[in-house]
Amino acid sequence: MKTTFKLAVSAVAAALAFAAAPQAFAAPVVLTFEGAGNVAAVNDFYNGGTDSAGNSGTNYGINFSSTSLALIDSDDGGSGNFANEPSPGTILFFQSGGAATMNVAAGFDTGFSFFYTSSGAGFVNVYDGLNGTGSLLATLNLVGTNGSCAGDPTGGFCNFAAVGVAFAGTAMSVDFGGAAGAIGFDDITLGAVVPGQVPEPGTLGLLGLAALGLGAIRRKKQA
Repeated sequence: MKTTFKLAVSAVAAALAFAAAPQAFAAPVVLTFEGAGNVAAVNDFYNGGTDSAGNSGTNYGINFSSTSLALIDSDDGGSGNFANEPSPGTILFFQSGGAATMNVAAGFDTGFSFFYTSSGAGFVNVYDGLNGTGSLLATLNLVGTNGSCAGDPTGGFCNFAAVGVAFAGTAMSVDFGGAAGAIGFDDITLGAVVPGQVPEPGTLGLLGLAALGLGAIRRKKQA
């Protein structure tokens, strides 16, 4: 019985080590940018740090280039001229540098997706290296989305289109490009070709099963 008990303890320890180890996301991760400051550089908002305004979000191990800015809808107190965003009221945009770059140190696979609004052409490139380096795994050419639409109650950029792409390999960075100040992104989703999917607590389930097995062995030993 002691040997069985030790094996159960080892299983729990292994599960904890697995959960703590850096690895590609096991389920889709959705970045809504809610909580980031208006026209603040996103920086390490999703990387255990802060944006340029001192705000912090969930630590996904994801950082953004200094050109990557958060923008809050003017109807929510910010300065953004947009409306009907899928997760009110903050989006990602850039004003200089030609693109906003996202780095994912652990990498992600399967697919990539997001919503965007734009007055003209844009692009999104997915790479297997950091900072837009390495092999190009996928590219999306974007078209303008402006047309007949209404604000909420205001906002000129009021059509958000959903796009996604599947790819092989492990991605570590993404470039979001287009006309500076004229394209915005929301609900950026890593690991899925459809944006906005909510991850399931798979790791928590694994730990729960390990703990449950340990409890059952203890009860059997007491009996």
